[in-house]
Amino acid sequence: MAIDLDKLVQEMTGWRRDLHAHPEFGFEEKRTSAFVAATLREFGLDDVAEGIGGTGVVGTLTRGSGNRAIALRADMDALRIPEQGELPYRSGNPGVMHACGHDGHTAMLLGAAKLLAQEGGFDGTVRFVFQPAEEWGRGALAMLDDGLMERFPFEEIYGLHNAPGLPIGKFQTRTGPIMSAEDNFEIVLTGIGGHAARPHVGNETLVAACALVTSLQTIVSRRLSPAEIAVVSVTELITDGTRNALPGQARILGDARSFHPAVSADIEAQMRVISEGIARAYNVGQAVSYTREFVPLLNQPVQTEAALEAARAVLGAENVSVVSEPFTGSEDFARFLAHVPGCFSFVGNGDSAPLHNPRYNFDDAGLIHGARFHAEIVRRRLAVV
Repeated sequence: MAIDLDKLVQEMTGWRRDLHAHPEFGFEEKRTSAFVAATLREFGLDDVAEGIGGTGVVGTLTRGSGNRAIALRADMDALRIPEQGELPYRSGNPGVMHACGHDGHTAMLLGAAKLLAQEGGFDGTVRFVFQPAEEWGRGALAMLDDGLMERFPFEEIYGLHNAPGLPIGKFQTRTGPIMSAEDNFEIVLTGIGGHAARPHVGNETLVAACALVTSLQTIVSRRLSPAEIAVVSVTELITDGTRNALPGQARILGDARSFHPAVSADIEAQMRVISEGIARAYNVGQAVSYTREFVPLLNQPVQTEAALEAARAVLGAENVSVVSEPFTGSEDFARFLAHVPGCFSFVGNGDSAPLHNPRYNFDDAGLIHGARFHAEIVRRRLAVV
């Protein structure tokens, strides 16, 4: 039976705004996952499993006799950002908000689940994967470590993310690298702090830290090939000094983005060389911690073409494009692609505030496009013959 799309839009809008008003940080999505599980059960899915990878949910829907399975994934977690603005459904959890649109992603996938449960139109099995803790790169791994692929097997996977600045109803993706790896680093400089009036007595660390922050910018501009895409960003400089005391310790934190393991290795190696050199020049100690949090997201050709075809069918060819360059943001959807092929794509969020901004809000006008795309890719990849 065909679903009333206007009514579905109203329902998705209600779900999305409820989720926005009750944001939860990664691995704390207890209310969110309970809401998702209860809503999926209302649709009559064949199975709804909770607690996968901590707070993840997997819904299963089978139609026909086909033996193939594909997965659709949405992330559920919010960010530790205090929300600004006066939305009637603004965050009721102080210091936490849906500043990346995961409330919209969850609502879109719930809408697709209702569409497919009520209308069918496919032959096989769909796994609706609602993932926790995407923002700090641990949720996908947690679900995989909890036996996701063994307990709920599937052959390919698809995901969506909203894109501020891309008009509502527009769709973009590309084959190959589309989102970058993210490495985190912390450099600790140690010396001898002291009185601000007598810097010559000790070996304070702030001037050395400032020199190091500046020198780190040469990794991309002077140490890597211009043909490579990479970003090195210092995001924090923390010392133990005060207004009239020179610090004896300085911590420099940040992240690096790249698309190839060799580039990531080069960034780390050069960072260690520069840190050691600056420390020697300023007569302070140094220690570098470098970790790899996200791997590059690499879309597979067959699944990317399938996603583009599904988007053209739903949105019209004029609203679908192949992006020429990858994005330097990171996404732990990439972890799933180490196990099965898939495609990650972007849908427009219109003229909204940027992602991770305290005034960001998902535009509900885009919900139906995401839901219909999800349903269309299922019907194409699990076609009734």
